[in-house]
Amino acid sequence: MCTHAHLCVVCGRLCFWQNDREWQEGGGGQKEGKPQSVFSLIKTCNYSLIITNHSECFLCVCVCVCVCVFCSRIDHKLKRQDSTKTLLIKSEQLLRIEEHDFAMRPGFGGAAIPVGIDVQVESIDSISEVNMDFTMTLYLRHYWKDERLAFPSRNNQSRTFDSRLVKKIWVPDVFFVHSKRSFIHDTTMENIMLRVYPDGNILYSVRVTVTALCSMDFSSFPLDTQNCSLELESYAYNENDLMLYWKNGNDSLRTDEIVLSQFFIEHFHASSGLAFYSSTGWYNRLFINFILRRHIFFFMLQTYFPTMLMVVLSWVSFWIDRRAVPARVSLGITTVLTMSTIITGVSSSMPQVSYVKAVDIYLWTSFLFVFLSVIEYAAVNYCTTLEEMRKMKRGKIPSTFNASQAMAFDGCFHDNDIELTPFPQLAPTLTSDPLTTPTQSPDIRPTEGTRLRRQRSVRENVDLLVSNSYLIDSYSRLAFPLSYLLFNTIYWSMYS
Repeated sequence: MCTHAHLCVVCGRLCFWQNDREWQEGGGGQKEGKPQSVFSLIKTCNYSLIITNHSECFLCVCVCVCVCVFCSRIDHKLKRQDSTKTLLIKSEQLLRIEEHDFAMRPGFGGAAIPVGIDVQVESIDSISEVNMDFTMTLYLRHYWKDERLAFPSRNNQSRTFDSRLVKKIWVPDVFFVHSKRSFIHDTTMENIMLRVYPDGNILYSVRVTVTALCSMDFSSFPLDTQNCSLELESYAYNENDLMLYWKNGNDSLRTDEIVLSQFFIEHFHASSGLAFYSSTGWYNRLFINFILRRHIFFFMLQTYFPTMLMVVLSWVSFWIDRRAVPARVSLGITTVLTMSTIITGVSSSMPQVSYVKAVDIYLWTSFLFVFLSVIEYAAVNYCTTLEEMRKMKRGKIPSTFNASQAMAFDGCFHDNDIELTPFPQLAPTLTSDPLTTPTQSPDIRPTEGTRLRRQRSVRENVDLLVSNSYLIDSYSRLAFPLSYLLFNTIYWSMYS
């Protein structure tokens, strides 16, 4: 008679057989002997039991088989929960990747495949005047259709993949023209996204940072405006195989809020064109153009204001006594050296270009004003020395007086040390020549209807300046500021 104890024995043997089979399939190795089947276990169980009622025994076997099937279904459900190993295989089977040669473009041998592009600029990281380049981070998106990847879908939903599937299908080979360095971000995974729609349309997006050349013109630096562009082009496929175009026209280029330290972005716009290579033909090229205007305030603080102050400081010597040699010489030399330092500092931060920049014009003109102030004092000192020598020859200064001794203590001439006679009063004449001697007859007058005017010669003008050297300082106090003001007016009106 098949009792409950017999039922437990049969179920235990079945569970043991099931566990043994799962252990072998899971890589546990082959045990000694062959695994037993369900029927062999039932047969063994029947022989080992005392069969008194065949109907009860048959019922016992049916119950054991049902228990075994139920255990197998539970095990199958547990396996389906861990689908990481089969998801990619199922996707490849759904997209039929193994059935096609993705080394060739879609529609090979037919018309050019259109590839739409749109770009979202995340940031402009740096702009280098010395290297003449810029660094930009952007999201580059491609749109095209590959019917080989079409798949049936009842809800018409797309499937999204990462970089692991991108390596197995065809993608456009877009590259950056005039690029120096570029890389795809890979933290924490490669920033690549692939989205496939049921009809075969594909969206391929990648986050990339690129450093590209920007041919800058520094003729108006630092009051300049630079026009840079990032150019995209297919490397292998010319216009007969691949047609690049902006997906949404001018709206294909979008930017986040970008703030730069030295530049203000005036305009972002997209454009397209063709590029010709003599050996391979014509290629479609897309342009990301942006106009940069430089902020002037930084250079006003670092360059222009210090330069103006040095020029104004050099004019202080015009109000110092012309006989105070150490004071005026040291002031002139200090301003000259300071201007040289400013010019060197600006030149070291700029590329070595072969043309003159706007800042060079301003700095070197200001340096010329400072240098001329030193030359002005040299002329004043020389004229003063000649005047003293002439007076010594005329006997108006004692021969025992030595000019170098008078300046030995404080570097200055003193008027009480030198006996100077006032200039004689000039008799009023009709001529404008102050050198006319009073012995000339005032009764001689030109005839009515004529006007006589004798102009001084160059020698007479030089003699006048030598005799009145203080006039050079007087004229310089007015001539230098007016000339510098005129220069600034012309400069800022031209480059602003």
